[in-house]
Amino acid sequence: MIWVIVAVAAVLLLVVLLYNRLVQLRNRVDNSWAQVDVQLKRRYDLIPNVVETVKGYAAHEQQTFERVVQARNAAQAAQGPEEQAQAENALTAALRQLFALAESYPELRAAPNFAALQQELSETENRIAVARQIYNDSVLSYNNAVQSIPTNIVAAIGGFKTRPFFEAEVEADTPPVVDF
Repeated sequence: MIWVIVAVAAVLLLVVLLYNRLVQLRNRVDNSWAQVDVQLKRRYDLIPNVVETVKGYAAHEQQTFERVVQARNAAQAAQGPEEQAQAENALTAALRQLFALAESYPELRAAPNFAALQQELSETENRIAVARQIYNDSVLSYNNAVQSIPTNIVAAIGGFKTRPFFEAEVEADTPPVVDF
């Protein structure tokens, strides 16, 4: 009889430990996503300044400016890693067009405020890449736990579901930088 009680207690202890581990991993994923979100918001705050600076030199390129603003708004409205990744890829493409346009204006390239904004945006892109990697590493650990035996049993009972990775397109991995 004592062996049965000990066995049941051991199983319950194991379930509690596995459940707590899943909670910790899920919270790490949520925290990592929050860090990605902080860096994305920083990027969104910089983009209007870049657009306005370029607009001062190339006012007739309205379609390019509108594309960047629309992509920024779509990225800000995106929900979750999958939708966010898609919106960020579109925003990166629009920014590349904007910086390619800037190459046509030597006086813009020489403007100190444009150079400072470009540097700040490049640094932010690097921060986003690091935050995205940390998020994806956290998701990997969490998803492995949710899908591995015996944790998957506790995960199913506890309602733990796998999380999506934040996948950017390969060419979107490099920041939109113009080399003068």
